[in-house]
Amino acid sequence: MGRDSPGQEMLSGSYYRANCTVGAIIIFLAGAGNQSARAGVPAKVDFAHTIVPILQSHCVECHGGRRHKGDFSINTRESILQAGAVEPGKSADSELIDLVTSDDADERMPKGKPPLSAGEIQSLRDWIDGGMTWESGFTFDVHDYEPPLRPRRPALPPVVDGRSNPIDRILDGYLQQHKVQRPAPLDDAAFLRRVYLDLIGLLPSPDTLQVFVTSKDPAKRRQVVDELLADKYGYAEHWLSFWNDLLRNDYTGTGYIDGGRESISRWLYRALVDDMPYDEFVRELIAPTKESEGFIKGIEWRGNVSASQKPELQFAQNVSQVFLGINMKCASCHDSFIDRWTLKQTYGLAAVCAKGPLEMYRCDKPIGKTAEAAWIFPELGQIDPKAPREKRLERLAQLMTDPQNGRFTRTIVNRLWHRLMGHGIVHPVDAMQTKPWDADLLDYLAVDLADHHYDLKSTLRLIVNSQAYQSQSVALDAQPSNATFVYMGPLPKRMTAEQFIDSLWEITDTGPTKPHKKVAAFLTADERSSHKTYRASLESSDLLMRSLGRPSREQVVTDRPAVVTTLEALDLSNSPILAETLNRGAENVLKRFDSQDKGAIIDWLYRFALSRRPTSDERSTAMELLAAPQRQQGVEDLLWGVLMLPEYQIIR
Repeated sequence: MGRDSPGQEMLSGSYYRANCTVGAIIIFLAGAGNQSARAGVPAKVDFAHTIVPILQSHCVECHGGRRHKGDFSINTRESILQAGAVEPGKSADSELIDLVTSDDADERMPKGKPPLSAGEIQSLRDWIDGGMTWESGFTFDVHDYEPPLRPRRPALPPVVDGRSNPIDRILDGYLQQHKVQRPAPLDDAAFLRRVYLDLIGLLPSPDTLQVFVTSKDPAKRRQVVDELLADKYGYAEHWLSFWNDLLRNDYTGTGYIDGGRESISRWLYRALVDDMPYDEFVRELIAPTKESEGFIKGIEWRGNVSASQKPELQFAQNVSQVFLGINMKCASCHDSFIDRWTLKQTYGLAAVCAKGPLEMYRCDKPIGKTAEAAWIFPELGQIDPKAPREKRLERLAQLMTDPQNGRFTRTIVNRLWHRLMGHGIVHPVDAMQTKPWDADLLDYLAVDLADHHYDLKSTLRLIVNSQAYQSQSVALDAQPSNATFVYMGPLPKRMTAEQFIDSLWEITDTGPTKPHKKVAAFLTADERSSHKTYRASLESSDLLMRSLGRPSREQVVTDRPAVVTTLEALDLSNSPILAETLNRGAENVLKRFDSQDKGAIIDWLYRFALSRRPTSDERSTAMELLAAPQRQQGVEDLLWGVLMLPEYQIIR
């Protein structure tokens, strides 16, 4: 388990103890949260096309919708688990399998109907053994809620206790209605760490922290928010990861080598640095320039693929998901099982960008029809299917960003709220057909964005200046469903891979000093000279970033993994990339400080990484590490131990 180089023996006994202790904890947590990484798990079963039809045919009549015979509901994954009928990963111990395979006709399900076929039973077994995956937002329940299309400006409740921010006015009324106590306020140090990581993705330096916590200026929090949002490169290079995930953009990966995919990095970086208004941003993605057309072009997959993965269908899926929070993937094969969207509507949207006639397929079989370009909300207007492709795209861009399309603004402010507060107002964020836990809050944020000329920074500023954001986070035992969620305060968030790496580089002064060759091509000379080091978002993904959750970006990604995986636990213990960074970082730390002043190193590291001083026990343990004969190894051990703390890896 050495860190100095792959396969080299470990030099420090203190590191070994820390590694075994903390690493074992991480691996234990990973095992608890990740079933699919274990050996022997069957291949993933297609939920929408294999499991849903089985449940629809045999189970929904008695246990779906509003009918729950025997108090057993299959409407959601949560309701199945609550009934205790299924043990994910253990089909042999699942009552559901016992019931559908029983030899007793009075006990076997479904009652009064032919039994499931051997193939159907095996599919259920494989599904359960594979972790019982479930399509996000899917339910067999009856959909009674249809989100409003047009914007709505809610009346604000009165100001209470001087809390005048509109968000606080709405949430104070919400908390009173739900008999929930306001969360306690966040202290200055914790606020500064949170807002730095949330707005620019970096940690405040110990000197910055000291100045902030000792200042008596009552406006200091508002001032630091304005300063962070004015840091155009810090802001752009942090939020670049958010948009790369959403827009399936990267520097390398599937499709880039053979030209079947085009990067939009140059355009996206400029749009973020220059604060392009969000409506203009979206119009340039849908009716693109040469530099922004990679998004709607999608990926031209090699070999044979299903009809639902043709570039035109990718266009419909991506545009609807990213900008409207609508899942049209299911409706790309057949009328959706998840919500009201139909195959015809998906193909109508796909035909907007088609360069020729687009033949329609249902479940990968042609149905003898040609799609006609159409917009999914005709109340706002329609697209001329006979217009040239460029004009159809321009018209779609206009309709998408029409001031009367309230779903457009609601979707993006919901994504920003989720990113800052840990849980969407509508959750999951790609299920915008779902009823929000507070419609007034969602609608206010949406109209406020439009009022401020679609400036996303104005929404971020509004949220982080609220007392709601500046409150202590609330730890939940489990992630509640949207139907049962009650807001009690912000939720803790895991660092993204980029935040972890950037903070590691920041502390150890080990960030790359030369830009990625594809990044260098779109930075100006002044921008290159202004960068002392470069951020993780501007680098190609490496093995450590991927194990920390950076996606391949072959699909739209709107939420990174919330649990530690086995791969991540192993890499945090044994990654050569991390080991080499810590080795160089320890050298830099020793150059910064008198190597005899162990207390100064310890205080500096804790204040930098955690925005606080070490406790007496932490100081004592750290002093033991730094007292080792091999002083650099002791600094490496201390760096590693602090980085492994949940307090470091979680934004509270």
